[in-house]
Amino acid sequence: MRLGVVEDFEDFVRARGKALLRYGYVLTGNADDAADLVQEALLKLNGAWRRVRNKDNPESYVRTIMARQHVSWWRRRRREHVTDDVPEGSYTDDHTFGELWKELATLPRKQRVVLVLRYYEDLSDQEISDILGISRGTVRSQAFHALNALRVKPSVLERGRT
Repeated sequence: MRLGVVEDFEDFVRARGKALLRYGYVLTGNADDAADLVQEALLKLNGAWRRVRNKDNPESYVRTIMARQHVSWWRRRRREHVTDDVPEGSYTDDHTFGELWKELATLPRKQRVVLVLRYYEDLSDQEISDILGISRGTVRSQAFHALNALRVKPSVLERGRT
């Protein structure tokens, strides 16, 4: 549906909000995720509203935002492995921290730095990229290779269980 020039952001949201929510549901398959997706997209649209409102179709713009955001969320979630299984035994921290650092020391310097910045300092890929002066893709690649290298070794966490 072509809306033409829409002057007021609130009018746009009132007029097209339900349609955007339905679109979000089609993308996510979940009403809660759809609402989150619409909210995120409308926040971004609101920031760009002065520029976008004079375009032919602001709804197309917000739908593109939603699609890209959904792909981003999907990629992030794809890396997670949620499980209902609780590990048997308990985790102990006795000497495990030192062993973990020993295993990290076996990695190439850049891989080690990326893992420490990501998991110890809890920095985003962009922040790590800025600190190290490398691209975000390189950050992700280094983290991927480092984690794969650590996976082949017997896990410190597995050895630390009782």
